[in-house]
Amino acid sequence: MAFFSKLKERMFKSSAKIDAGLDAIVTETPEPAPKPGLIGRLFSDTEVQRRALDDAMLEELEDLLIAADMGVETAQRVTANLAEGNMGKRLSVDEVKRLLAAEVVRIMDPVARPLPIYAKKPQVVLVVGVNGSGKTTTIGKLASQFRAAGKHVVIAAGDTFRAAAVEQLQVWGERAGVPVLTAPEGSDPASLAFDAMTRAQADGADLLMIDTAGRLQNRADLMEELSKIVRVIRKKDPDAPHNTLLVLDATTGQNAVQQVKVFQELAAVSGLVMTKLDGTAKGGVLVALADKFGLPIHAIGVGEQIDDLAPFDPEEFAAALVGLEL
Repeated sequence: MAFFSKLKERMFKSSAKIDAGLDAIVTETPEPAPKPGLIGRLFSDTEVQRRALDDAMLEELEDLLIAADMGVETAQRVTANLAEGNMGKRLSVDEVKRLLAAEVVRIMDPVARPLPIYAKKPQVVLVVGVNGSGKTTTIGKLASQFRAAGKHVVIAAGDTFRAAAVEQLQVWGERAGVPVLTAPEGSDPASLAFDAMTRAQADGADLLMIDTAGRLQNRADLMEELSKIVRVIRKKDPDAPHNTLLVLDATTGQNAVQQVKVFQELAAVSGLVMTKLDGTAKGGVLVALADKFGLPIHAIGVGEQIDDLAPFDPEEFAAALVGLEL
């Protein structure tokens, strides 16, 4: 519940947007309620505004979800499912929130899976994503959390073209007691990955996490770089990488959808992590990604501290997104 409180507090931009929108939709020109009988008048709550669910209200709800970056197709699917069995019912804001949250959970529950841990040593986790997505910080947080759980972790600072990324990983490595293997700026990332595999195997490491560059403006170069890394580490282990983790920045909104498409072409993405949910009014994009791609969502981040990255919980996320209390 501690992470949920943080998630709900820090996703206020998204939840407040939906919350205020729902309040406006439900209370705007509400249809008059049937006059209750004597017993009904004794027990009725006159302060709760309700509105009959009709086509006009569904259209307003759809527009609200699109504005929260859920995407047109997903917003249509959510509102269509919400309409089933509820058309004509007089609903309060809280009831609409609960119905919306239930539909979000229905979409996201199948993809909520922690990063799988295999018996294979070392388990190689290739981490991809555009520069600035929070990739380096995510590696540091995951490595620190796995180290705290008793796993032996090695990090390879494979984004050799960005000194800042290497330095950031070194800071996390020192903090977590995890070795970070580096190479001179501009070195061949594949060569570093090979050396890291050698070191991880020699040390009996449980996990080897390899950072990579994310320069999408040179897509062909990046594809070749990633392909070379995979070819080289497979000389050590034909099954590597065992996970290819795509880190996405929630503040990019619908651009995250395009990034998933691109990185599915560049690398065999096996799961997602979404960062910076505390900095966006568009948290609904994660629902769109789950609906469109069905890739496992391993974790979400809402800040810079180590405990600001946590396993993805669809019920907590749905409640935070629409402004519900669990």
